[in-house]
Amino acid sequence: MANRSTAFYLLLVSLVILTGLGVARGQYISGDTYTRYELLPPDTHQFKIYYEVTETRVGARFHFNQIREGSEASDESVVDLATGKPLKFEVVTGAQAKIDSPAENFGPAAKYIKVFLAHPIAERGEYRLAIIKTYKDDKSYYTEGDQIVFKRPLGIPRDSIVLPVGYEIVSCSVATQVLRGIRWAAKIGICERG
Repeated sequence: MANRSTAFYLLLVSLVILTGLGVARGQYISGDTYTRYELLPPDTHQFKIYYEVTETRVGARFHFNQIREGSEASDESVVDLATGKPLKFEVVTGAQAKIDSPAENFGPAAKYIKVFLAHPIAERGEYRLAIIKTYKDDKSYYTEGDQIVFKRPLGIPRDSIVLPVGYEIVSCSVATQVLRGIRWAAKIGICERG
């Protein structure tokens, strides 16, 4: 009877330890990315992007954010969200990014914003940052008559799109939450299950 009791407690302790390890490992995976698209006057074909992301790769000294093909990026800046301080960055090709991060898959000719993190990511650590940029892309943001069209694949689970003053949502291909504001006509909130 004592052996059965001891075996039960050893099994119970092992399960508690394994469960705890699973929780600890899972909590450091970034699932909290967010992107806000602020549509600028339609005739400019421009939209401002505010992108929050958490870098979690152990030892990472850089974070790379791809500039979408077909888009012209301008007015880039990067902020450390823990301190509010700006971070150094530069635009590099995928071939250049591969040198700094050989384990990642980069399109060799694609362009990336290479963010210099203030410190490498520690074991079970993270680095929260915001990348702000303006894109010009007449294939994904344009007018049709008196309506504007923003047609862009959104790869992040949490997104919002801010419409310019004077416009309202007519149709959308995903479930959304529509909010009204003082500085903008409408903000469309999108949260997809990942």
